[in-house]
Amino acid sequence: MSDPLITYDPAEDLNTPEAIAAFLTEALKTQDAAYIAHAIGVIARAQGMSSLAHETGLSREQLYRSYSKQGNPTLKSTLAI
Repeated sequence: MSDPLITYDPAEDLNTPEAIAAFLTEALKTQDAAYIAHAIGVIARAQGMSSLAHETGLSREQLYRSYSKQGNPTLKSTLAI
């Protein structure tokens, strides 16, 4: 009998600046804009969307929407993060 699968959230393991840097570096190596945007969204969740929204001046809802699977973040929001 096999063990049940569990959902893994990489944001849970991005708890140091070094882990975040390594995660983003690997995403950038793919040169896939959609994957890089997804990785930035994971990093944003790891940092806390509310605090990130406050720091960047963007709304929390805008961040969630932009960096969701269907999102299409602007360069402005990406640079703000």
